[in-house]
Amino acid sequence: PLATRFTRRRGDLRPNPPKACTMMLSAVASAAHPHRAAAKLGSRAPTRALRNAAVAPRRKVARQLIEATISKDNVFANNPGSLAALSAMGLNNQVPVTPNMMPFDDLASATMPHRERLKVFSGSAHPELSNEIANYLGMDLGDRVIKKFADGEVYVQIKESIRGCDVFLVQPTCPPNVNDNLMELLIMIDACRRASCRSITCVIPYYGYARADRRTSGRESIAAKLAANLLTQAGATRIVMLDIHSLQTIGYFDIPVDHIYGETVILDYLTSKDFSPKDLVVVSPDVGGVPRARAFAKKLCDAPMAIIDKRRTGHNKAEVMNLIGEVEGKVAIMLDDMIDTGGTLVAGAKLLRDQGAKDIYACATHAIFSPPAVERLGSGVFTEVIVTNSIPHTPERDFPQLTVLSVGNLLGETIWRVHNDNPVSFNKL
Repeated sequence: PLATRFTRRRGDLRPNPPKACTMMLSAVASAAHPHRAAAKLGSRAPTRALRNAAVAPRRKVARQLIEATISKDNVFANNPGSLAALSAMGLNNQVPVTPNMMPFDDLASATMPHRERLKVFSGSAHPELSNEIANYLGMDLGDRVIKKFADGEVYVQIKESIRGCDVFLVQPTCPPNVNDNLMELLIMIDACRRASCRSITCVIPYYGYARADRRTSGRESIAAKLAANLLTQAGATRIVMLDIHSLQTIGYFDIPVDHIYGETVILDYLTSKDFSPKDLVVVSPDVGGVPRARAFAKKLCDAPMAIIDKRRTGHNKAEVMNLIGEVEGKVAIMLDDMIDTGGTLVAGAKLLRDQGAKDIYACATHAIFSPPAVERLGSGVFTEVIVTNSIPHTPERDFPQLTVLSVGNLLGETIWRVHNDNPVSFNKL
């Protein structure tokens, strides 16, 4: 029955299998039905194999036909499907090696090893982070060409074979060219899909349009959902995101999404400072960040919490109203997912100073730093501002209190686990 099923599916190998392939399939099928051997094989099989097909056991006939037909130039020598069928029949370790045959151990190595199916490609948005990920994985980035035409259109070409590979595309859709980075990612996905890769995972350290995740008034777009639809329709099969602004955005995707917590990198850094647990307090800059701050405080010596009550008066504008919690004489850790203009954090830090906080640390995963964030954050109101490199860091965004931590190892470990079908919950808060 296995030989019969395999014969029916021989069209999966190639549309018009060569003569050697046809002879091989017919011989294996005839081994299961010796009395039909003459009718099935005809003049295509070697004389000795035709004579033995009627009398020899199934394994002996198949072994002789394999020896007569498999060679380095034969289609079976490079087809893992045929090797799997022969292995299921118990023939893979019993075929004698002749001068014109390729040993089965070599045939197995001729197929693509599991590690070689992993391919990581970088977009043009953040090549430094992509190199850190590749270094962690102990591999080189995939070869590709990305350029812009004179009219601004993006051109992408994959310069190596990715057929049957698990492809990971590292591209944050971040400022200063959010739309260009998103479009470039979509074109990269399309190029990989047309190159017959097995899967396409988009590693998006910073997901642009994440804050447009709901309607706050009539006739507004939900751009986070739109971007999710674009990625899905382009051909992505999985998304890896780092500290998404709102967890409800994960539900906008119709494909699997792995959400990674960048705060774990910040947590390790703060733990190395050896703060006294009784001197710490974790501050959420708004009510929406309370779940994040609560989980972070539990990991950070089970520190107490404080909440800043604020009201937004417009886009990138917020007014601090009240402080809930005790911060006097303590080291305040302000935790948020991103820092844009820095207005909310600076206003909250001034309130904490007025309430008697000893030191104030601002922590965020995504350092957007839209003007005038650098001037505000570097004004001396913070003891230290701790961010990650999910967005490229440039010299003009630097100031004395800034500390930038790398998430390259975190994303590299995530990629390796996704590739090996292992859970990625290792870094949950």
